[in-house]
Amino acid sequence: MRGDYTCPRKYHFIAPQGAGTKLSNLLRAPNKLRAGLFSNWDEQCRNKITSTSPIELDAALKSHINNLDFSIFEATPPLRIIEAHAKTRWHVARFGGGLPMRPPSQPPPTVPASTETTFVRELLNAYGDHLKQHVSCIDDIAHAKNICEHFSDARLEFYSAESLRTFSRDTLPAGQFENLQEEVNSGIRDEIRDDHADGYRRVIAVIKTARSLSLTGHVLHGRMSVKDRGGICHQLANDGKIRWIK
Repeated sequence: MRGDYTCPRKYHFIAPQGAGTKLSNLLRAPNKLRAGLFSNWDEQCRNKITSTSPIELDAALKSHINNLDFSIFEATPPLRIIEAHAKTRWHVARFGGGLPMRPPSQPPPTVPASTETTFVRELLNAYGDHLKQHVSCIDDIAHAKNICEHFSDARLEFYSAESLRTFSRDTLPAGQFENLQEEVNSGIRDEIRDDHADGYRRVIAVIKTARSLSLTGHVLHGRMSVKDRGGICHQLANDGKIRWIK
């Protein structure tokens, strides 16, 4: 009537044990619900809506209530709430029960995307260090079969880890994937600092170490693949947190 609130499209009654039989039956009969509001107004509503003044059920308010659609009121069963909550990223953290199955990762595009720029540049620097030549682009390694295969594998790993990032974002609270990245980063630091013949050999050694890390304490462990571990190393390189050439 005063315009303090707009009428909702739906109004849900939610209780830990669900709505009782009497309320459920009443909510299924909008006309009875309206009539019950009128008959109980003086006792339950008149002096309880606001403490500043009584709200009288005058002709104008009664007409307003008569024009309201009382079918918008319904009780929501707790099971339906839990089913809806299960589709959010907070469900596993709150209720447990395990993560859903992870969808397959998408293959990388034929041409590296702008999101790959830094880790690709780091790899090219490592390849150049190994081949003892300047490597400015992918074409410069076309003659080295093993290097080309490694580059293709590295991009598969990167995109696998990116799909794990997306999976974590959709199923877990914020920060879980970043925690996993930090665990991997901590586990490979000594190998990065160690002496290696060249940058490419450092990449090989570091990713081998990442694959052997015990990450069983992390909630994503059961949904990780071998590719993800190498991919996280490339994500760290992409974020500028590690470099393959000292």
